[in-house]
Amino acid sequence: MKKLSLLAFLGLSTVVFSQEIKKTAEIKKTEDKTLVKQDAAELEAKKKAGEEKAKLPKPYNPKADAQKDINTLIAKAKKEGKNIMIQAGGNWCIWCLRFNQFVQTTPELKTVVDKNYLYYHLNYSPDNKNEKIFAQYDNPGDKYGYPVFIVLDKNGKLIHVQQSDVLEEGKGYNTEKVKEFFNQWAPKS
Repeated sequence: MKKLSLLAFLGLSTVVFSQEIKKTAEIKKTEDKTLVKQDAAELEAKKKAGEEKAKLPKPYNPKADAQKDINTLIAKAKKEGKNIMIQAGGNWCIWCLRFNQFVQTTPELKTVVDKNYLYYHLNYSPDNKNEKIFAQYDNPGDKYGYPVFIVLDKNGKLIHVQQSDVLEEGKGYNTEKVKEFFNQWAPKS
């Protein structure tokens, strides 16, 4: 009787064990399919972003002497009574390129910018991190990512740093939020 009970137990254990292995294999197969779908979707998204990035203008110049450029802008801003809008980022950054394109192709934003600001694209890339310039403004890219906006008054004094994610909407930017940001930091008459 003991042998029969032992054999029954072993047989039942084998059946249960094989069922568990089968379930585990089915779960793994489902997980693998999900991962393949996610990987494919991720690759497709990266491909589309790469195509978009290739089409957008590249406003950042890694070879520029940023300090000299900003000093020139300060002298010009004093004469024209405008503030300076520094958009920090790089040509590697899709959100930086999107913002530039958005402002340049949205007439109501371009009008506000042209009227109130001298605009500068401060490069941050492996080619030129502009560490001394960023240090002057407490390294806002380290805190907020890119793009990040540094607003200077006509005398070159820092008056505001703006992270960009609060201006985003979907895969782009919200016109009203960006317009409000530009108007808020425009020179006071």
